[in-house]
Parts: sequence; C-alpha cells; structure tokens
Amino acid sequence: MSRFSGPALATAHEILARYPVRKSATIPLCHLAQEQDGWLTEDAMAHIAELVGCTPAEVLGTASFYEMFKLEPVGRFLVNICTQLPCMLLGADELLHHAERTLGIHAGQTTPDGAVTLEGAECQAACTEAPCVQVNYRYFHRVTPAELEQLVTELRERGRTTVPTKSNDTNDVPPHGTLARIRQHIPDDRRAGNALPHVNVEPAWLAAAEPPAPPAPAPSGGS
Repeated sequence: MSRFSGPALATAHEILARYPVRKSATIPLCHLAQEQDGWLTEDAMAHIAELVGCTPAEVLGTASFYEMFKLEPVGRFLVNICTQLPCMLLGADELLHHAERTLGIHAGQTTPDGAVTLEGAECQAACTEAPCVQVNYRYFHRVTPAELEQLVTELRERGRTTVPTKSNDTNDVPPHGTLARIRQHIPDDRRAGNALPHVNVEPAWLAAAEPPAPPAPAPSGGS
C-alpha cells in the first residue's frame, strides 16, 4: 500500500478541503502517507502531487527538507538519542553506544526483525531532562542504560513500556508515522471560511469572535 486508499483517501480529501490553495496541503498529506505506510514512498509522493496539482519532484523537495519524513523504510519504533552538548555531558554518547551494543546495530540502521531503527539526533528541546530519548517522537527523559534496555525490550514484546514518558501516560507508543492518537475532524459548519488569498472575505471565526454591536441610542425627546 503506497497510494492513498480506503479511509486514508477519504481523510486526504478532508484535509484538502481545509485549504483554498490545494498545494498548501502538501505537508499534512505527507504526514498522512507516512502514517499509512510508516515511511514516505515514491508512489505516495506521486499521488500527493496529483491531489495538490504539482509535480512529484516538488513533493520530494518539500519532504526531503524535514527530518521527520523518512524516504526509506524504518522500524516500527524509531529510537532517537539526542547527542547534543547538554545530553552529551550527561552521558548521551555512552547511551548511544550502549543502544548499539544492545540492538546489535549501528546508528542509522534497523534491526533485522524490522522492529527498531536507531538514530543519533539533534537537540530535542529537553535540555533540562538530559539525556533525552524519543521513540516515534514520544519523549523519555533522563534515560539510563538500564532503562533503555527495558524500554526497547518492552516495546518489541508488547508495544508499550513501563519506562516513564514526558506525560507519564499509559506509555503506549504507536507505530512510526502516527502523529496523534485522535485525528481532528472539522465539520463543514465549523470551518473558518476558507477563501483564496486574493479574495477579501472575513473569516467566519473572526466574525464569531467579534462582540455584538452596542444598541443604538434612544431617539432624542426634543422637538
């Protein structure tokens, strides 16, 4: 499966309807394709190009700019270990080498069973919680080598872990490409009055937010 089909195609059309300029939907549709397949395939980019009215090369040019879009297959769980200065000072390099030994792969590779891809990452904006690890872009803070082993083992066996996440939730980690647990759906009557940029139309949300006009003054009682 690479081109959108079934529910994914319906969602793609729903996303397109939010944008008066169809090409503006390129990035959301790339995310949708990666959620469908786990990575962004050439067929998916060709389909996105057809939907938004551009060339596949333009879709590739957009997708290749962003690190989160993967242009080749990755594991169900993408493990990113921050290797920037704050994390490095608190053991991130040692943690990455420990992960390589634990998984039997080097950074940038995927385990033979297709479960885990390991990467060294740029800053993950959690410098006070170093060393920081992300699994499918879900945060795990102050991770020790023992916790990393536990994290990887539990995810491979059960798809969830008891290692605390940033939000300390149930610790289920969805497959790679899944941005959110609940997808937003906007009914037609709740959209913000989409209009082409050159059309001078006041957005519906702006009109709804304006306070009601004050009542007109009473007519004067003079002659």
